[in-house]
Amino acid sequence: METFDIKTNTEKLLSFVSGKFQKDELNNDSLVQLIESAGAYLNLRTIADYSKEHKMSYNGVKHHRQIVELFGIKFVLDND
Repeated sequence: METFDIKTNTEKLLSFVSGKFQKDELNNDSLVQLIESAGAYLNLRTIADYSKEHKMSYNGVKHHRQIVELFGIKFVLDND
């Protein structure tokens, strides 16, 4: 069975996307689609939206869920 190195794969993916964007083989719409796809895989929700969807308090979510900050906005990462 082949072993996958996540760090190496991540570096390859970032390099691929960067190279294609710089060569105009990807455009802004492509990057937006990539971000949307990643958000779906991560099941990203703002803390407020997550708390409403799961009937939890904002502070309960903030202190008991994995939070990531992207573009200055805090999101709950819930893809388990």
